[in-house]
Order: sequence, then C-alpha cells, then structure tokens
Amino acid sequence: MISWLGNQPAFPPTSSALSKPNGLLAAGGELTPEWLLEAYRNGIFPWFNDGEPILWWSPDPRMVVFPDQVRITRSLRKTLRNKRFEVRLDHDFAAVIHACAAPREPGGGTWITPAIEAAYIRMHQLGYAHSVETWIDGELVGGLYGMALGRAFYGESMFSRCTDASKIAFVHLTRFLEQHDFRVLDCQMTTSHLTSLGGREIPRELFVKMLQTLTREGPPPARWPEDGAQAPWT
Repeated sequence: MISWLGNQPAFPPTSSALSKPNGLLAAGGELTPEWLLEAYRNGIFPWFNDGEPILWWSPDPRMVVFPDQVRITRSLRKTLRNKRFEVRLDHDFAAVIHACAAPREPGGGTWITPAIEAAYIRMHQLGYAHSVETWIDGELVGGLYGMALGRAFYGESMFSRCTDASKIAFVHLTRFLEQHDFRVLDCQMTTSHLTSLGGREIPRELFVKMLQTLTREGPPPARWPEDGAQAPWT
C-alpha cells in the first residue's frame, strides 16, 4: 500500500517506498511549487501518465553523476570541439520540455503531460528549473531540462534530433555544475546511456542524507547565463 497525500505538501519517509515497482511512494498532492520543492528536497519526484493521479517516486538505488567524474569518450570529446554546435542555457526552456514530451516512437505515449509541462515552466520562471540546449545554425537539435536546488541538480529528461546532441548538452551541464560547485547530478533511474557517461548507483538512504545538506547550501534560484559552461575541451 502507498500513502494518499492530503492538502499540505508533506510526504511519508522515502524508506516506505515500494520495492515493486521500485520507488513508488505516494499518490495525490499537487504540482505547485510548494509541493515540488518539498519533494525534491527529500529525493522525491513526480512521474505518472496522463489520466492517472499524480504519483511520487524515490527509487533505491539512485543513479547519480558526480560532476567532476563525468566520462567523456575520445569521439565525444572530438564532437565537443566541433564549432558546428552551439550550447545555450535557459534560452528556450519551454521548447526543450515540449521536445522532451514528444513520444519517442510513432504512436507512443509520454509521461511529460501538459500538467507537467506547465508545472516545470512555472518552476523555470521562479529560477529553479533550467534547460541546457544544443543548437545548429539557429535550430534547436537537442537538450535537457531539470531542477536546481541548492548544490544539487535533478535531471528530468533529454531529447536529441541528431547524433550526440543530448550528450553534448549533458556534458556541458556537468561542466557548468562543476564550475558552480554543484556536488551531485541526480539521474533518478539507471540506464546504460547514463552509465556510459559516468553515472553510478548509490543507496537511496545516502542520497537523501546528502540532500539534507546540499539543498540548503548555494545561491538563491535564478536564471542561468545563456553563455555558461563554455570552457574549452581538451
């Protein structure tokens, strides 16, 4: 059994989350800034399909990347030096989340519902949600979005319209996070793609303990500079 949430932004302990499906913690609540901030401070995120109640998750183990430990292959390093690509931060957040919401295959579904889009666009307006975008000749070809809280960044979704476009955004994100003293990039679920980029699993208990410190440090929420993370790749 999982908890049905009340009217106030409060969650049960993450230790009470189900093991099957991994991390399902609670249902109900809202997608307001107050609910989302309380969730992320405690290592919880919303994930549900259209027509379902809001479902809240905290999987164990947790896939994370430590920004100074990202893995860059020789071929990706060569691509990063390619002047054909331009990386922008927070230039067009709405376009990025809308692109992430597109089904991955014809006729497929998506968990990024209109309600999710609206909620995270609001978080972007408040300075908490951010996008990293890959552009070619003025066209958006890839990117990702997520939430920044203190010195923790929570990756939500990415998309790519050409080879390596999302990887370029991801590596620029890790460089930006490292430059600005972010300590962890949360990737939520384990995938082979994230493992190839340096992701690793840590116990949920350790992740939540880290957040108790990291989410209370760092600068206040604000828009990121569009020309951030432009250090040379060697």
